[in-house]
Amino acid sequence: MDGAVLVEENTITAVGPSAETEALAPHGTPRFSFPDATLLPGLIDCHVHLLLDAGADPVATLGTTDEAGLLLGMAGRAAKVLSSGVTTVRDLGDRNGLAVRLREAISEGVLPGPRILAACTPLTAPGGHCWFLGGEVAGEGAMRDMVTRAVKDGADVIKVMATGGGLTKGGPPIWKSQFTPAELRLVVEEARRAGLPVAAHAHGTDGIAAAVAAGVDTIEHCTWMAEEGFDVREELIADIVAKGIRVCPAASPDWRGFAQRFGIERAEEMFDRLRTMSRQGVQLIAGTDAGVPHAVFDDFVSSLEFFQHIGFSPAEVIDVATAQAAHAVGIGADTGQLDVGYRADLLIVDGNPLEDLGALRNVRLVVADGRPYIPERAVLRTAETSVTDRR
Repeated sequence: MDGAVLVEENTITAVGPSAETEALAPHGTPRFSFPDATLLPGLIDCHVHLLLDAGADPVATLGTTDEAGLLLGMAGRAAKVLSSGVTTVRDLGDRNGLAVRLREAISEGVLPGPRILAACTPLTAPGGHCWFLGGEVAGEGAMRDMVTRAVKDGADVIKVMATGGGLTKGGPPIWKSQFTPAELRLVVEEARRAGLPVAAHAHGTDGIAAAVAAGVDTIEHCTWMAEEGFDVREELIADIVAKGIRVCPAASPDWRGFAQRFGIERAEEMFDRLRTMSRQGVQLIAGTDAGVPHAVFDDFVSSLEFFQHIGFSPAEVIDVATAQAAHAVGIGADTGQLDVGYRADLLIVDGNPLEDLGALRNVRLVVADGRPYIPERAVLRTAETSVTDRR
């Protein structure tokens, strides 16, 4: 299809056949032409940690890096994210408001990067998962104060650690609940007063149940772990569907390596639960957990290929990472689609990702909030092609 999109400032003002759309462009409008390429909405990664470096021990690195160094590293990782075609991320774990500072620098055009939806400091129990981010709370008063602090710091979403997690050495087991259902309801109520959604980190089934009862907006991971084995509850799946709660598996770009380390059979058992949830109507959204070990910032496509592995078509995968993700994180009214009035978050790739998701790796141009960005890899590929053409 010979199509075009007209962008004025940071907004899409026309979409349609090239000739018709170009005729609407004001004189002097810059033009980009990519024959045989595909134009689609910018991708959305619903679960990242820009504060962490994706190394072997990101928590140790965090503890030995000063604030200026942390912010510099975050800026570099944000540029990597953008270069992979991702124009929006939800940052679900921060310290001292660094993600908000980076968000503002990107928004003002000082630094390249995606739109950042920041959770600021996540709530956790004393000594609980990610306690080192500064969000330890005990009791209702402290929980209210932490939500208030996040709102004051400029949070776009409230994050709560409903269960333990594997990243925290010496912390509670990954399946163990950290808050009661009543405490999670309090978090949701306080967030709602500020007009903010709530994302709940929950591996354990009891924590998932508490998060669902509290009415959170998204459940992160949702692996149905119990003290011994797994505990999938059909009635909980039905509640997740009925309440419209989205689930972000946060499948690492290294999910294949995870399966090798975890055991293929056991990993496939976990993957099959996601297949089942999807078939029963649970809306899954895409995220990488970028920042934890093995979860790099410039390979979102590998995480998307996980969805194909569990039975999604390429078109469904792209929807999960664009329109569905946008609605799940509360920005569906202004991004995630190629339509007039929407924010100019665009991605141009060589090839057709509807036939082969791998085409999403061939990024030619990214437009984030109306600002064009050509990844270094695209520049090098263009230069190599030019040299070849001259031979």
